[in-house]
Amino acid sequence: MSLFTRIRHLPVPGRAPTDEAPGPDAATATATAPAPRGLRAGHPDAARVLARAVSVLAAAVVLFALLMPASAEYFTPGQFLRLPVEAILGAALLIVLPGRPRPPVAVAMGVGLALLVVLKLLDIGFNQFLGREFDLVLDWGLLDDALSYLEDTAGRTGALGAAAGAVVLVLLLLVGLTLAVLRLAALMVRSKERATRAVITAGTVWITCAALGLQLLGSTPVASRNTFGLVEARGKRVAAALRDEAAFAKEVRKDAFADVPPGELLTGLRGKDVIFAFVESYGRGAIDDGAIAPGVRASLDEDTETLRAAGYAAKSGWLTSATYGGGSWLGHSTFLTGLWIDNQSRYRTVTSGDRLSIVGAFARTGAWRTVGVMPGVQKNWPEGRFYGFDRVYDSRDLGYRGPKFSWSTMPDQYALSAFERLEHGRKQDKPLMSQLILTSSHQPWAPVPKLIGWDEVGDGSVYDGIEKAGKKPADVFYDDAAVKREYGRSVQYSVRSLVSYVERYGSDDTVLVLLGDHQPLARVSGNGASHDVPVSVVAHDPEVLDRIADWDWADGLTPGKDTPVWRMDAFRDRFLTAYGPRPGTG
Repeated sequence: MSLFTRIRHLPVPGRAPTDEAPGPDAATATATAPAPRGLRAGHPDAARVLARAVSVLAAAVVLFALLMPASAEYFTPGQFLRLPVEAILGAALLIVLPGRPRPPVAVAMGVGLALLVVLKLLDIGFNQFLGREFDLVLDWGLLDDALSYLEDTAGRTGALGAAAGAVVLVLLLLVGLTLAVLRLAALMVRSKERATRAVITAGTVWITCAALGLQLLGSTPVASRNTFGLVEARGKRVAAALRDEAAFAKEVRKDAFADVPPGELLTGLRGKDVIFAFVESYGRGAIDDGAIAPGVRASLDEDTETLRAAGYAAKSGWLTSATYGGGSWLGHSTFLTGLWIDNQSRYRTVTSGDRLSIVGAFARTGAWRTVGVMPGVQKNWPEGRFYGFDRVYDSRDLGYRGPKFSWSTMPDQYALSAFERLEHGRKQDKPLMSQLILTSSHQPWAPVPKLIGWDEVGDGSVYDGIEKAGKKPADVFYDDAAVKREYGRSVQYSVRSLVSYVERYGSDDTVLVLLGDHQPLARVSGNGASHDVPVSVVAHDPEVLDRIADWDWADGLTPGKDTPVWRMDAFRDRFLTAYGPRPGTG
Protein backbone atom coordinates (compact mmCIF):
# COMPACT_ATOMS: atom_id res chain seq x y z
CA MET A 1 0.00 0.00 0.00
CA SER A 2 1.45 3.38 -0.97
CA LEU A 3 2.16 6.14 1.54
CA PHE A 4 -0.57 8.33 0.10
CA THR A 5 -3.07 5.45 0.32
CA ARG A 6 -2.17 4.86 3.94
CA ILE A 7 -2.59 8.54 4.75
CA ARG A 8 -5.99 8.47 3.11
CA HIS A 9 -6.98 5.51 5.29
CA LEU A 10 -5.85 7.06 8.57
CA PRO A 11 -8.64 7.07 11.21
CA VAL A 12 -10.77 10.21 11.28
CA PRO A 13 -13.05 11.60 14.02
CA GLY A 14 -16.38 9.89 14.28
CA ARG A 15 -15.10 6.57 13.03
CA ALA A 16 -13.70 3.62 14.96
CA PRO A 17 -10.93 3.25 15.64
CA THR A 18 -10.27 6.95 16.32
CA ASP A 19 -6.99 8.84 16.59
CA GLU A 20 -7.50 9.01 20.34
CA ALA A 21 -8.29 5.29 20.67
CA PRO A 22 -6.26 3.24 18.23
CA GLY A 23 -7.83 0.04 17.03
CA PRO A 24 -6.39 -3.41 17.45
CA ASP A 25 -4.44 -3.22 14.21
CA ALA A 26 -2.76 0.00 15.26
CA ALA A 27 -1.93 -1.40 18.66
CA THR A 28 0.29 -4.01 17.12
CA ALA A 29 1.77 -1.74 14.44
CA THR A 30 5.43 -1.02 14.53
CA ALA A 31 6.72 2.51 14.99
CA THR A 32 7.82 2.62 11.41
CA ALA A 33 5.96 2.92 8.14
CA PRO A 34 5.32 -0.50 6.56
CA ALA A 35 7.34 -1.42 3.51
CA PRO A 36 5.65 -2.56 0.29
CA ARG A 37 3.49 -5.67 0.84
CA GLY A 38 5.60 -7.98 -1.35
CA LEU A 39 8.87 -7.17 0.35
CA ARG A 40 7.28 -7.30 3.81
CA ALA A 41 5.86 -10.77 3.19
CA GLY A 42 8.98 -12.29 1.73
CA HIS A 43 11.66 -10.48 3.72
CA PRO A 44 10.09 -9.01 6.86
CA ASP A 45 13.38 -8.17 8.58
CA ALA A 46 14.78 -6.40 5.52
CA ALA A 47 11.48 -4.56 5.04
CA ARG A 48 11.53 -3.40 8.65
CA VAL A 49 15.12 -2.14 8.33
CA LEU A 50 14.33 -0.39 5.04
CA ALA A 51 11.24 1.29 6.47
CA ARG A 52 13.15 2.55 9.47
CA ALA A 53 16.00 3.77 7.27
CA VAL A 54 13.57 5.73 5.11
CA SER A 55 11.99 7.27 8.20
CA VAL A 56 15.39 8.24 9.59
CA LEU A 57 16.29 9.74 6.22
CA ALA A 58 13.05 11.75 6.19
CA ALA A 59 13.81 13.13 9.65
CA ALA A 60 17.39 13.94 8.67
CA VAL A 61 16.28 15.79 5.53
CA VAL A 62 13.79 17.89 7.48
CA LEU A 63 16.34 18.72 10.18
CA PHE A 64 18.94 19.61 7.54
CA ALA A 65 16.48 22.00 5.88
CA LEU A 66 15.78 23.71 9.19
CA LEU A 67 19.40 23.92 10.36
CA MET A 68 21.05 24.66 7.01
CA PRO A 69 22.89 28.02 7.20
CA ALA A 70 22.50 30.73 4.58
CA SER A 71 26.24 31.24 4.12
CA ALA A 72 28.83 28.66 3.08
CA GLU A 73 31.25 29.68 5.83
CA TYR A 74 28.82 28.46 8.52
CA PHE A 75 28.62 24.89 7.23
CA THR A 76 30.22 23.36 10.33
CA PRO A 77 29.34 20.18 12.27
CA GLY A 78 28.07 22.22 15.20
CA GLN A 79 25.38 23.85 13.06
CA PHE A 80 23.73 20.47 12.50
CA LEU A 81 23.90 19.23 16.10
CA ARG A 82 21.40 21.79 17.37
CA LEU A 83 17.76 21.35 18.32
CA PRO A 84 15.40 23.42 16.12
CA VAL A 85 12.29 24.70 17.85
CA GLU A 86 10.49 24.75 14.49
CA ALA A 87 10.71 20.94 14.29
CA ILE A 88 9.25 20.59 17.79
CA LEU A 89 6.34 22.94 17.10
CA GLY A 90 5.70 21.41 13.68
CA ALA A 91 5.57 17.91 15.16
CA ALA A 92 3.22 19.07 17.91
CA LEU A 93 0.89 20.62 15.35
CA LEU A 94 0.76 17.46 13.24
CA ILE A 95 0.02 15.35 16.33
CA VAL A 96 -2.91 17.45 17.55
CA LEU A 97 -4.51 18.02 14.15
CA PRO A 98 -7.47 15.75 13.31
CA GLY A 99 -7.11 13.34 10.44
CA ARG A 100 -8.66 15.26 7.54
CA PRO A 101 -6.62 18.52 7.65
CA ARG A 102 -3.38 16.80 8.66
CA PRO A 103 -2.15 15.76 5.17
CA PRO A 104 -2.72 19.21 3.57
CA VAL A 105 -0.91 20.87 6.47
CA ALA A 106 1.96 18.39 6.11
CA VAL A 107 2.15 19.17 2.39
CA ALA A 108 2.22 22.90 3.14
CA MET A 109 5.03 22.34 5.63
CA GLY A 110 7.02 20.37 3.08
CA VAL A 111 6.58 23.03 0.41
CA GLY A 112 7.54 25.71 2.92
CA LEU A 113 10.71 23.83 3.85
CA ALA A 114 11.60 23.42 0.18
CA LEU A 115 11.18 27.14 -0.46
CA LEU A 116 13.24 27.83 2.65
CA VAL A 117 16.10 25.73 1.26
CA VAL A 118 15.84 27.48 -2.12
CA LEU A 119 16.09 30.85 -0.37
CA LYS A 120 19.12 29.70 1.60
CA LEU A 121 20.79 28.45 -1.59
CA LEU A 122 20.17 31.84 -3.18
CA ASP A 123 21.66 33.47 -0.09
CA ILE A 124 24.75 31.29 -0.35
CA GLY A 125 25.23 32.25 -3.99
CA PHE A 126 24.65 35.95 -3.38
CA ASN A 127 26.96 35.96 -0.36
CA GLN A 128 29.64 34.28 -2.44
CA PHE A 129 29.37 36.66 -5.40
CA LEU A 130 27.85 39.89 -4.09
CA GLY A 131 28.68 39.78 -0.39
CA ARG A 132 25.03 40.01 0.70
CA GLU A 133 21.87 37.96 0.99
CA PHE A 134 19.22 37.60 -1.70
CA ASP A 135 16.63 40.40 -1.67
CA LEU A 136 13.15 38.93 -2.03
CA VAL A 137 11.79 42.18 -3.46
CA LEU A 138 14.55 43.47 -5.70
CA ASP A 139 16.82 40.67 -6.86
CA TRP A 140 14.67 38.46 -9.07
CA GLY A 141 15.81 40.33 -12.17
CA LEU A 142 19.42 39.48 -11.36
CA LEU A 143 18.71 35.79 -11.97
CA ASP A 144 18.28 36.61 -15.65
CA ASP A 145 21.59 38.48 -15.56
CA ALA A 146 23.20 35.43 -13.95
CA LEU A 147 21.92 33.26 -16.78
CA SER A 148 23.32 35.72 -19.34
CA TYR A 149 26.66 35.65 -17.52
CA LEU A 150 26.70 31.84 -17.65
CA GLU A 151 25.91 31.96 -21.35
CA ASP A 152 28.80 34.36 -21.93
CA THR A 153 31.28 32.31 -19.91
CA ALA A 154 30.14 28.69 -20.30
CA GLY A 155 28.31 28.91 -23.61
CA ARG A 156 24.62 28.55 -24.38
CA THR A 157 24.63 24.80 -23.77
CA GLY A 158 26.27 25.21 -20.38
CA ALA A 159 23.86 27.98 -19.40
CA LEU A 160 20.81 25.95 -20.44
CA GLY A 161 22.20 22.95 -18.58
CA ALA A 162 22.67 25.02 -15.44
CA ALA A 163 19.15 26.44 -15.72
CA ALA A 164 17.68 22.97 -16.24
CA GLY A 165 19.66 21.67 -13.27
CA ALA A 166 18.32 24.48 -11.09
CA VAL A 167 14.73 23.69 -12.09
CA VAL A 168 15.24 19.97 -11.41
CA LEU A 169 16.79 20.76 -8.02
CA VAL A 170 13.81 22.91 -7.01
CA LEU A 171 11.39 20.17 -8.08
CA LEU A 172 13.35 17.54 -6.18
CA LEU A 173 13.30 19.71 -3.07
CA LEU A 174 9.55 20.28 -3.36
CA VAL A 175 8.78 16.59 -3.85
CA GLY A 176 11.39 15.22 -1.46
CA LEU A 177 10.65 17.48 1.49
CA THR A 178 6.89 17.15 1.05
CA LEU A 179 7.14 13.34 1.07
CA ALA A 180 9.48 13.51 4.06
CA VAL A 181 7.01 15.54 6.13
CA LEU A 182 4.10 13.31 5.06
CA ARG A 183 6.01 10.21 6.14
CA LEU A 184 6.91 11.70 9.52
CA ALA A 185 3.30 12.79 10.02
CA ALA A 186 2.04 9.27 9.33
CA LEU A 187 4.67 7.82 11.63
CA MET A 188 3.66 10.10 14.52
CA VAL A 189 -0.02 9.30 14.06
CA ARG A 190 0.61 5.55 14.24
CA SER A 191 2.63 6.02 17.45
CA LYS A 192 0.88 9.05 18.85
CA GLU A 193 1.62 8.36 22.50
CA ARG A 194 5.31 7.79 21.87
CA ALA A 195 5.50 10.83 19.55
CA THR A 196 3.79 13.02 22.14
CA ARG A 197 6.30 12.02 24.81
CA ALA A 198 9.16 12.72 22.41
CA VAL A 199 7.82 16.19 21.56
CA ILE A 200 7.33 17.08 25.24
CA THR A 201 10.85 15.88 26.06
CA ALA A 202 12.38 17.77 23.13
CA GLY A 203 10.47 20.92 24.07
CA THR A 204 11.67 20.70 27.65
CA VAL A 205 15.27 20.23 26.51
CA TRP A 206 14.97 23.17 24.10
CA ILE A 207 13.57 25.50 26.78
CA THR A 208 16.27 24.45 29.23
CA CYS A 209 19.09 24.95 26.71
CA ALA A 210 17.69 28.32 25.65
CA ALA A 211 17.28 29.51 29.24
CA LEU A 212 20.80 28.44 30.22
CA GLY A 213 22.35 29.60 26.94
CA LEU A 214 24.03 26.23 26.43
CA GLN A 215 26.46 26.09 23.53
CA LEU A 216 28.45 23.43 21.75
CA LEU A 217 31.59 23.43 19.61
CA GLY A 218 32.47 26.98 20.42
CA SER A 219 29.72 29.59 20.29
CA THR A 220 26.96 27.60 18.59
CA PRO A 221 23.76 27.59 20.73
CA VAL A 222 22.09 24.21 21.19
CA ALA A 223 18.59 25.71 21.06
CA SER A 224 17.98 26.88 17.50
CA ARG A 225 15.26 29.15 16.11
CA ASN A 226 17.03 29.85 12.82
CA THR A 227 13.99 29.49 10.61
CA PHE A 228 11.84 31.81 12.69
CA GLY A 229 14.71 34.29 12.78
CA LEU A 230 15.22 34.12 9.03
CA VAL A 231 11.53 34.60 8.25
CA GLU A 232 11.28 37.48 10.71
CA ALA A 233 14.37 39.20 9.28
CA ARG A 234 13.18 38.79 5.70
CA GLY A 235 9.78 40.15 6.56
CA LYS A 236 11.37 43.26 8.03
CA ARG A 237 13.59 43.68 4.97
CA VAL A 238 10.67 43.38 2.59
CA ALA A 239 8.81 46.06 4.55
CA ALA A 240 11.92 48.25 4.64
CA ALA A 241 12.44 47.86 0.89
CA LEU A 242 8.88 48.95 0.19
CA ARG A 243 9.26 51.98 2.48
CA ASP A 244 12.60 52.84 0.89
CA GLU A 245 11.07 53.36 -2.55
CA ALA A 246 8.99 56.32 -1.38
CA ALA A 247 11.76 57.80 0.77
CA PHE A 248 14.33 57.55 -2.02
CA ALA A 249 12.01 59.22 -4.53
CA LYS A 250 12.01 62.27 -2.24
CA GLU A 251 15.79 62.13 -1.83
CA VAL A 252 16.31 62.17 -5.60
CA ARG A 253 14.52 65.52 -5.85
CA LYS A 254 16.90 67.18 -3.37
CA ASP A 255 19.87 68.36 -5.43
CA ALA A 256 22.04 71.34 -4.51
CA PHE A 257 23.39 71.49 -8.07
CA ALA A 258 20.10 71.21 -9.92
CA ASP A 259 19.75 74.96 -10.52
CA VAL A 260 23.39 75.96 -10.97
CA PRO A 261 23.65 78.01 -14.20
CA PRO A 262 25.61 76.31 -17.01
CA GLY A 263 28.21 79.07 -16.96
CA GLU A 264 29.09 78.24 -13.34
CA LEU A 265 29.53 74.50 -13.79
CA LEU A 266 32.98 72.91 -14.18
CA THR A 267 34.74 76.20 -14.84
CA GLY A 268 38.01 74.69 -13.62
CA LEU A 269 38.04 72.13 -16.42
CA ARG A 270 37.08 74.26 -19.40
CA GLY A 271 39.11 73.34 -22.45
CA LYS A 272 40.16 69.96 -21.01
CA ASP A 273 39.54 66.52 -22.50
CA VAL A 274 38.15 64.68 -19.48
CA ILE A 275 38.03 60.87 -19.36
CA PHE A 276 36.20 58.92 -16.66
CA ALA A 277 37.33 55.29 -16.81
CA PHE A 278 35.73 52.56 -14.71
CA VAL A 279 37.92 49.48 -14.29
CA GLU A 280 35.76 46.43 -13.67
CA SER A 281 36.18 44.79 -10.22
CA TYR A 282 39.16 47.01 -9.34
CA GLY A 283 38.84 46.92 -5.56
CA ARG A 284 40.89 47.53 -2.47
CA GLY A 285 41.88 43.87 -2.37
CA ALA A 286 44.01 44.41 -5.46
CA ILE A 287 46.19 46.78 -3.45
CA ASP A 288 45.94 45.36 0.09
CA ASP A 289 45.58 41.58 -0.28
CA GLY A 290 48.87 39.82 0.38
CA ALA A 291 48.39 37.33 -2.45
CA ILE A 292 47.49 39.98 -5.05
CA ALA A 293 49.02 43.27 -3.94
CA PRO A 294 52.73 42.70 -4.68
CA GLY A 295 52.19 42.37 -8.42
CA VAL A 296 49.53 45.07 -8.63
CA ARG A 297 51.49 47.55 -6.51
CA ALA A 298 54.64 47.02 -8.56
CA SER A 299 52.63 47.55 -11.75
CA LEU A 300 51.00 50.72 -10.39
CA ASP A 301 54.41 52.09 -9.40
CA GLU A 302 55.66 51.49 -12.93
CA ASP A 303 52.54 53.11 -14.36
CA THR A 304 53.00 56.14 -12.11
CA GLU A 305 56.57 56.48 -13.36
CA THR A 306 55.39 56.15 -16.98
CA LEU A 307 52.93 58.98 -16.44
CA ARG A 308 55.53 61.13 -14.69
CA ALA A 309 57.94 60.67 -17.58
CA ALA A 310 55.19 61.82 -19.96
CA GLY A 311 54.55 64.95 -17.88
CA TYR A 312 51.53 63.74 -15.89
CA ALA A 313 50.92 63.59 -12.15
CA ALA A 314 48.31 61.66 -10.18
CA LYS A 315 46.46 61.81 -6.87
CA SER A 316 44.66 58.76 -5.46
CA GLY A 317 42.12 57.99 -2.75
CA TRP A 318 39.45 55.50 -1.74
CA LEU A 319 35.71 55.37 -2.40
CA THR A 320 33.27 52.99 -0.72
CA SER A 321 31.16 51.45 -3.46
CA ALA A 322 27.42 50.89 -3.13
CA THR A 323 27.83 47.36 -4.51
CA TYR A 324 30.15 44.41 -4.10
CA GLY A 325 31.15 41.51 -6.32
CA GLY A 326 28.89 42.62 -9.18
CA GLY A 327 26.10 45.02 -10.10
CA SER A 328 28.54 47.43 -11.73
CA TRP A 329 25.74 49.72 -12.90
CA LEU A 330 24.90 50.43 -9.25
CA GLY A 331 28.45 51.64 -8.65
CA HIS A 332 28.47 53.70 -11.85
CA SER A 333 25.16 55.39 -11.03
CA THR A 334 26.16 56.07 -7.42
CA PHE A 335 29.39 57.73 -8.56
CA LEU A 336 27.74 59.78 -11.30
CA THR A 337 24.55 60.94 -9.53
CA GLY A 338 25.72 61.54 -5.98
CA LEU A 339 23.05 59.19 -4.61
CA TRP A 340 23.51 55.89 -2.77
CA ILE A 341 22.13 53.39 -5.29
CA ASP A 342 22.53 49.93 -3.82
CA ASN A 343 19.57 48.13 -5.37
CA GLN A 344 17.67 47.85 -8.62
CA SER A 345 14.64 49.75 -7.35
CA ARG A 346 16.73 52.82 -6.59
CA TYR A 347 18.46 52.47 -9.96
CA ARG A 348 15.13 52.44 -11.80
CA THR A 349 13.91 55.42 -9.79
CA VAL A 350 16.92 57.62 -10.45
CA THR A 351 17.32 56.74 -14.14
CA SER A 352 13.66 57.46 -14.83
CA GLY A 353 14.02 61.01 -13.51
CA ASP A 354 16.09 64.09 -14.31
CA ARG A 355 18.75 63.99 -11.59
CA LEU A 356 21.90 65.87 -12.66
CA SER A 357 24.74 63.40 -13.22
CA ILE A 358 28.40 64.25 -13.69
CA VAL A 359 27.94 63.53 -17.40
CA GLY A 360 24.85 65.74 -17.42
CA ALA A 361 26.78 68.57 -15.78
CA PHE A 362 29.35 68.50 -18.58
CA ALA A 363 26.57 68.35 -21.16
CA ARG A 364 24.64 71.23 -19.57
CA THR A 365 27.56 73.61 -19.98
CA GLY A 366 27.50 73.16 -23.75
CA ALA A 367 31.31 73.26 -23.60
CA TRP A 368 31.91 69.52 -24.12
CA ARG A 369 30.80 66.72 -26.39
CA THR A 370 29.82 63.82 -24.12
CA VAL A 371 30.59 60.27 -25.24
CA GLY A 372 30.21 56.84 -23.65
CA VAL A 373 32.21 53.77 -24.70
CA MET A 374 30.47 50.69 -23.29
CA PRO A 375 31.93 47.42 -24.60
CA GLY A 376 29.98 45.49 -21.96
CA VAL A 377 26.62 46.73 -23.29
CA GLN A 378 25.31 44.30 -25.91
CA LYS A 379 21.81 45.66 -26.48
CA ASN A 380 20.00 48.99 -26.41
CA TRP A 381 20.83 51.09 -23.35
CA PRO A 382 18.15 53.78 -22.81
CA GLU A 383 19.87 55.02 -19.63
CA GLY A 384 22.34 56.84 -21.87
CA ARG A 385 19.79 59.60 -22.36
CA PHE A 386 19.32 60.00 -18.63
CA TYR A 387 23.03 60.41 -17.99
CA GLY A 388 23.38 63.04 -20.72
CA PHE A 389 25.53 61.40 -23.41
CA ASP A 390 25.56 62.86 -26.89
CA ARG A 391 26.66 59.47 -28.23
CA VAL A 392 27.02 55.99 -26.75
CA TYR A 393 29.10 53.28 -28.41
CA ASP A 394 28.17 49.78 -27.27
CA SER A 395 29.87 46.51 -28.21
CA ARG A 396 28.12 46.50 -31.59
CA ASP A 397 29.44 49.92 -32.58
CA LEU A 398 33.16 49.48 -31.98
CA GLY A 399 34.03 47.39 -35.04
CA TYR A 400 35.60 44.51 -33.16
CA ARG A 401 36.35 41.39 -35.22
CA GLY A 402 38.22 39.35 -32.65
CA PRO A 403 37.16 36.71 -30.10
CA LYS A 404 35.43 37.31 -26.80
CA PHE A 405 37.58 36.89 -23.71
CA SER A 406 35.07 34.93 -21.63
CA TRP A 407 32.51 37.52 -20.43
CA SER A 408 34.43 40.49 -21.83
CA THR A 409 33.37 41.25 -25.38
CA MET A 410 36.78 42.71 -26.30
CA PRO A 411 40.14 43.57 -24.71
CA ASP A 412 40.40 46.97 -23.06
CA GLN A 413 43.20 48.04 -25.37
CA TYR A 414 40.94 47.46 -28.35
CA ALA A 415 38.11 49.49 -26.76
CA LEU A 416 40.56 52.35 -26.18
CA SER A 417 41.86 52.06 -29.73
CA ALA A 418 38.29 52.24 -31.06
CA PHE A 419 37.63 55.28 -28.87
CA GLU A 420 40.67 56.98 -30.40
CA ARG A 421 39.57 56.09 -33.92
CA LEU A 422 35.90 57.01 -33.53
CA GLU A 423 36.08 60.08 -31.28
CA HIS A 424 39.24 61.23 -29.55
CA GLY A 425 41.48 61.15 -32.61
CA ARG A 426 39.03 63.07 -34.78
CA LYS A 427 38.97 66.82 -35.11
CA GLN A 428 36.29 68.15 -32.75
CA ASP A 429 34.75 71.60 -32.40
CA LYS A 430 34.80 71.25 -28.61
CA PRO A 431 36.63 69.14 -26.01
CA LEU A 432 35.44 65.64 -25.13
CA MET A 433 34.04 64.39 -21.87
CA SER A 434 34.19 60.60 -22.16
CA GLN A 435 33.13 57.70 -19.99
CA LEU A 436 34.86 54.38 -20.67
CA ILE A 437 33.81 51.09 -19.09
CA LEU A 438 36.74 48.66 -19.21
CA THR A 439 35.74 45.00 -18.91
CA SER A 440 38.90 42.87 -19.20
CA SER A 441 39.09 42.57 -15.40
CA HIS A 442 35.58 41.08 -15.20
CA GLN A 443 35.27 37.61 -13.67
CA PRO A 444 36.13 34.80 -14.37
CA TRP A 445 39.51 36.42 -15.16
CA ALA A 446 40.50 33.99 -17.86
CA PRO A 447 41.80 34.32 -20.45
CA VAL A 448 43.51 37.65 -19.73
CA PRO A 449 44.60 39.67 -22.80
CA LYS A 450 48.10 41.07 -23.11
CA LEU A 451 49.22 44.52 -24.16
CA ILE A 452 50.40 44.75 -27.77
CA GLY A 453 51.63 47.57 -29.96
CA TRP A 454 48.93 50.13 -30.69
CA ASP A 455 49.64 49.83 -34.38
CA GLU A 456 48.94 46.09 -34.18
CA VAL A 457 45.44 46.35 -32.73
CA GLY A 458 43.61 46.84 -36.03
CA ASP A 459 40.13 45.31 -36.11
CA GLY A 460 40.90 42.96 -33.22
CA SER A 461 41.49 39.80 -35.23
CA VAL A 462 45.06 39.81 -33.89
CA TYR A 463 43.59 38.65 -30.56
CA ASP A 464 42.59 35.22 -31.92
CA GLY A 465 45.92 33.67 -31.03
CA ILE A 466 46.12 35.50 -27.70
CA GLU A 467 42.71 34.22 -26.64
CA LYS A 468 43.46 30.63 -27.67
CA ALA A 469 46.78 30.66 -25.82
CA GLY A 470 45.17 31.98 -22.62
CA LYS A 471 43.94 30.03 -19.64
CA LYS A 472 40.48 28.47 -19.56
CA PRO A 473 37.91 29.87 -17.09
CA ALA A 474 37.30 26.46 -15.52
CA ASP A 475 41.03 26.07 -14.80
CA VAL A 476 41.15 29.39 -12.97
CA PHE A 477 37.83 30.26 -11.38
CA TYR A 478 37.60 27.30 -8.99
CA ASP A 479 41.25 27.38 -7.90
CA ASP A 480 41.62 29.86 -5.03
CA ALA A 481 45.29 30.62 -5.70
CA ALA A 482 44.90 30.80 -9.48
CA VAL A 483 41.83 33.03 -9.41
CA LYS A 484 43.60 35.59 -7.21
CA ARG A 485 46.67 35.52 -9.41
CA GLU A 486 44.73 35.97 -12.65
CA TYR A 487 42.50 38.64 -11.12
CA GLY A 488 45.62 40.61 -10.24
CA ARG A 489 46.96 40.18 -13.77
CA SER A 490 43.68 41.40 -15.26
CA VAL A 491 43.74 44.57 -13.13
CA GLN A 492 47.34 45.22 -14.13
CA TYR A 493 46.36 44.82 -17.79
CA SER A 494 43.38 47.18 -17.56
CA VAL A 495 45.22 49.97 -15.74
CA ARG A 496 48.29 49.63 -17.93
CA SER A 497 46.13 49.83 -21.06
CA LEU A 498 44.77 53.16 -19.83
CA VAL A 499 48.18 54.51 -18.87
CA SER A 500 49.63 53.43 -22.20
CA TYR A 501 46.73 55.14 -23.97
CA VAL A 502 47.31 58.40 -22.10
CA GLU A 503 51.04 58.19 -22.75
CA ARG A 504 50.49 57.73 -26.50
CA TYR A 505 47.37 59.76 -27.23
CA GLY A 506 47.06 62.19 -24.32
CA SER A 507 47.84 65.90 -24.47
CA ASP A 508 48.51 68.79 -22.13
CA ASP A 509 44.72 69.09 -21.75
CA THR A 510 44.02 65.45 -20.86
CA VAL A 511 42.43 64.73 -17.48
CA LEU A 512 41.79 61.12 -16.48
CA VAL A 513 39.61 59.99 -13.56
CA LEU A 514 40.32 56.29 -13.05
CA LEU A 515 38.43 54.16 -10.54
CA GLY A 516 37.07 50.74 -9.73
CA ASP A 517 33.34 50.07 -9.67
CA HIS A 518 33.35 47.47 -6.89
CA GLN A 519 35.41 44.81 -5.16
CA PRO A 520 35.67 41.38 -6.81
CA LEU A 521 33.60 38.54 -5.40
CA ALA A 522 34.38 37.08 -1.99
CA ARG A 523 36.38 34.18 -3.46
CA VAL A 524 39.00 36.81 -4.36
CA SER A 525 38.52 39.68 -1.92
CA GLY A 526 37.70 37.47 1.07
CA ASN A 527 34.66 37.14 3.33
CA GLY A 528 33.85 40.36 5.14
CA ALA A 529 36.03 42.51 2.88
CA SER A 530 35.34 46.22 2.65
CA HIS A 531 33.50 47.77 -0.30
CA ASP A 532 36.36 50.21 -0.97
CA VAL A 533 37.76 50.86 -4.44
CA PRO A 534 40.72 52.99 -5.58
CA VAL A 535 40.16 56.26 -7.42
CA SER A 536 42.80 58.41 -9.13
CA VAL A 537 42.85 61.78 -10.88
CA VAL A 538 45.58 62.11 -13.52
CA ALA A 539 46.41 65.41 -15.21
CA HIS A 540 49.17 67.19 -17.13
CA ASP A 541 48.10 70.65 -15.97
CA PRO A 542 49.17 71.15 -12.31
CA GLU A 543 46.17 73.44 -11.69
CA VAL A 544 43.83 70.47 -12.08
CA LEU A 545 45.40 68.67 -9.14
CA ASP A 546 45.85 71.89 -7.15
CA ARG A 547 42.07 72.21 -7.03
CA ILE A 548 41.81 68.93 -5.10
CA ALA A 549 44.79 69.49 -2.81
CA ASP A 550 42.48 69.68 0.22
CA TRP A 551 41.24 66.16 -0.50
CA ASP A 552 44.46 64.86 1.10
CA TRP A 553 44.86 62.12 -1.47
CA ALA A 554 48.12 60.22 -1.94
CA ASP A 555 50.54 61.04 -4.75
CA GLY A 556 50.66 58.53 -7.60
CA LEU A 557 48.25 55.78 -8.60
CA THR A 558 48.36 53.88 -5.29
CA PRO A 559 46.30 55.23 -2.38
CA GLY A 560 47.79 54.65 1.06
CA LYS A 561 46.33 52.82 4.03
CA ASP A 562 45.64 56.15 5.75
CA THR A 563 44.31 57.94 2.67
CA PRO A 564 40.77 59.28 3.30
CA VAL A 565 37.85 57.02 2.44
CA TRP A 566 34.64 58.61 1.11
CA ARG A 567 31.35 57.03 0.27
CA MET A 568 31.07 56.84 -3.48
CA ASP A 569 27.96 59.01 -3.51
CA ALA A 570 30.02 61.89 -2.05
CA PHE A 571 32.21 62.17 -5.15
CA ARG A 572 29.82 64.04 -7.46
CA ASP A 573 29.31 67.00 -5.14
CA ARG A 574 32.99 67.16 -4.16
CA PHE A 575 34.03 67.03 -7.81
CA LEU A 576 31.56 69.69 -8.98
CA THR A 577 32.54 71.87 -6.03
CA ALA A 578 36.27 71.51 -6.65
CA TYR A 579 36.01 72.42 -10.33
CA GLY A 580 33.37 75.11 -10.09
CA PRO A 581 31.89 77.61 -7.61
CA ARG A 582 29.71 76.27 -4.81
CA PRO A 583 25.98 76.48 -5.44
CA GLY A 584 24.63 79.93 -4.66
CA THR A 585 28.02 81.64 -4.35
CA GLY A 586 28.25 82.79 -7.94
